[in-house]
Amino acid sequence: MSDWWKKAVVYQIYPRSFKDSNGDGYGDLKGIISKLDYLNNLGIDVIWVSPVYESPQDDNGYDISNYRKIYERFGTNEDMENLIKGAHSRGIKIVMDLVANHTSDEHYWFEESKKSKDNPYSDYYFWLDPKPDGSEPNNWGSSFCGSAWEYSRERNQYYLHYYTKKQPDLNWENPKVRNEVYDLMKFWMDKGVDGWRMDVIASISKYTDFPDYPERPGQKYITGFMHSNGPRLHEYIQEMNNEVLSKYDCMTVGEAPGSDSNIARLFVDPKRKELNMIITFEHMNIDRIPGSPNRKWALRDFNLVELKEILSNWQTKLSGHGWNALYFENHDQPRIISRWGNDTNYRKQCAKAFATILHGMQGTPYVYQGEEIGMVNAHYKLEEYDDVEIHNAYRELVQKSKSISEEDFMKAVWKKSRDNARTPMQWDSSENAGFTTGKPWLKVNPRYHEINAEEALKDKDSIFYYYKKLIKLRHEEQILTDGTFKLYLPDHPYLYVYERQLDDEKWLIVGNFSENDTEIEDLRTYIYDKYEKVISNYDQPHTNKALRPYEAFIIKSVK
Repeated sequence: MSDWWKKAVVYQIYPRSFKDSNGDGYGDLKGIISKLDYLNNLGIDVIWVSPVYESPQDDNGYDISNYRKIYERFGTNEDMENLIKGAHSRGIKIVMDLVANHTSDEHYWFEESKKSKDNPYSDYYFWLDPKPDGSEPNNWGSSFCGSAWEYSRERNQYYLHYYTKKQPDLNWENPKVRNEVYDLMKFWMDKGVDGWRMDVIASISKYTDFPDYPERPGQKYITGFMHSNGPRLHEYIQEMNNEVLSKYDCMTVGEAPGSDSNIARLFVDPKRKELNMIITFEHMNIDRIPGSPNRKWALRDFNLVELKEILSNWQTKLSGHGWNALYFENHDQPRIISRWGNDTNYRKQCAKAFATILHGMQGTPYVYQGEEIGMVNAHYKLEEYDDVEIHNAYRELVQKSKSISEEDFMKAVWKKSRDNARTPMQWDSSENAGFTTGKPWLKVNPRYHEINAEEALKDKDSIFYYYKKLIKLRHEEQILTDGTFKLYLPDHPYLYVYERQLDDEKWLIVGNFSENDTEIEDLRTYIYDKYEKVISNYDQPHTNKALRPYEAFIIKSVK
């Protein structure tokens, strides 16, 4: 099998928010097909399509009721096959979202499973008896707040759900369940799908003695180490590789919460025959207070030093032992320039700076829809948000436990909520940003008049064209694929500086993550005597004087 994914750039599409073709307010597959030329112009190699399967949409498609059928609002199976053909005709591959930790409670397997303790689907899910007092089997929490257990009167038992109660967790201990998953993977790969992004794959193996977590003050239900990296995880993934993945020339990326760079090797070392890369959360947690009962909503300031340490650690630890997935944004993460940067006075410079630093590293870069035009977070009222995570957390943390004030909660929502990334794609300055002729399922970000794809394509200095240059470099420059990585100035609070080297070729990647001019005395040591500009977000790099706000560049040494 080839390693084509090492020189690829992935573009993630969140279908309901990308492009609506029929005016019902929901993006759809025909809408994606209509924008393939736009994506081809950008230069991306792979489209990762978030779940498009039949679903009650309790968690926006991550609750699947039929893996082999397309959700009617997105289109038909034929539309999906046409998308695959349309992408392939342009040299673009398609990666689908495999959600195999859980299903919808409306999936046939679960509807049968809950009927009795002795039916053929009984142990497709985890069922446990109540404690003697009738309470939950243990103190495990849901990632969306509250207990990870829901009582079912039909069986007089509780079933496990790491997410909403409408997303029961599959029992991978059952070989029938594993075979069901492998069969549905083959179903789509035989139709031409080129790989998988595997949703919370690190959670499929459970600690089946189901012990309680040690108590934490102020927390009734707890999420922790037992929610991922269970005892049989790698056995399952190796089996999946043997049964399915090894038979196709495909790309695989696993979402692996709870995994650091050491654990990552278990997933991605080629000798282990598991996955090509995993999505880490380590760098995405630097702006939350560790151990807080308010979880992701407990904010702390962005720390560049910590970000550098984490990302550099992944670069060095995986070198020669696997491959990195590089990202700052996706459907679960807010817009990076609003989260850690400046989305007003220096929006363009800031977006380009984050992109420069990310795309200069070793790994496969992921671009989330709208990132390439510098889309920003939304500041909506609570009732204007759709995401079940927001509303569950509000009820649990603000109203019930009163562990966070409404004011602080809303500040966190504006900074970190998932709906920041899910507002409709901004195509032009017409009504609803050209996303739909109907009423959009989620309010369009009001800055669409200023920030949209049509405007970006007219502006030769736009974020779009900067991304296009970075993607071209990824395809053409072997140093980005195979070069070594070395971090400089690890403790500098504003400068992100590292070097890539391949044989005699050296590239220096620099970013100033400050809204002020930053002196370069510390940087001078690393500037080459003779160099050529590879890319810069200002006309010329300032290598002899202070770096301007959010200035970023790549230079290469010349003899």
